[in-house]
Amino acid sequence: MTRRKFITLLGGAAAWPVAVRAQQAAMPVIGFIDAASAADRTNSIAAFREGLAKAGYVEGQNVAIEYRWAEGRYDRLPELATDLVRRRVSVIATPGTTAAALAAKAATETIPIVFGVGGDPVQLGLVASLNRPGGNATGVNFFTIELMAKRMQLLRELVPAAKRVAVLVNPTDRSNETTLRDVEAAAIGQKVVALEAASGREIDSAFESLEREKVDALFVSGGALFVEVGGLMSYGTDIHDAFRQVGVYTARVLEGRQAGRPAGEPADQV
Repeated sequence: MTRRKFITLLGGAAAWPVAVRAQQAAMPVIGFIDAASAADRTNSIAAFREGLAKAGYVEGQNVAIEYRWAEGRYDRLPELATDLVRRRVSVIATPGTTAAALAAKAATETIPIVFGVGGDPVQLGLVASLNRPGGNATGVNFFTIELMAKRMQLLRELVPAAKRVAVLVNPTDRSNETTLRDVEAAAIGQKVVALEAASGREIDSAFESLEREKVDALFVSGGALFVEVGGLMSYGTDIHDAFRQVGVYTARVLEGRQAGRPAGEPADQV
């Protein structure tokens, strides 16, 4: 099955404060926050750097990157964001974690933030609108939430006899707050069983409960903690392309330019 890339870039990125641009006279520093680990994001980081390189920014040559990894501990994200603000980085990039974007937004109203989120950035409070984000945040939307019904449809086609479907979510990831409700709304004649996991150990426990619950299929929500490869079927955003696009936007912010792609225009849809 061909994976589609549902990514929309927000327009109107940049009326950044003059003080922020002044910090960029020397080699600019990008603060990077992710809920996963460096080992989990090797390919995604390469894609992020590729996006930067499109505008001529090469790590270690004319731009520095301060990485902060939560290692699956979402409760550490506010601390990591505050640390980057304290270091006065030029821009904060949060390509793959909604909770990281929210932590960065809570930590600063002046340092530019470039996010990648699966939910509606307006409802999340990251931007004022898609066309004119305003404030200090802009980025891309993965349309993860909008694809819930389609993913459930594909699951029914794959396992038409499935009557009990388990939904695995990370309760500490705010991007999953509506996952269970959305899956239940999309279920047709199926019983939805909720499973929660916020760590590797809890994932093991959740899988042990699958047999006890006698479920016929497993629906895994998005998030840095869960599987990147190895599932039977996936439908949604190409995460590496999302990281690449956040890299492109981050470069535009470093240049002090408007990120002019209109909202609603999909990027790299195949």
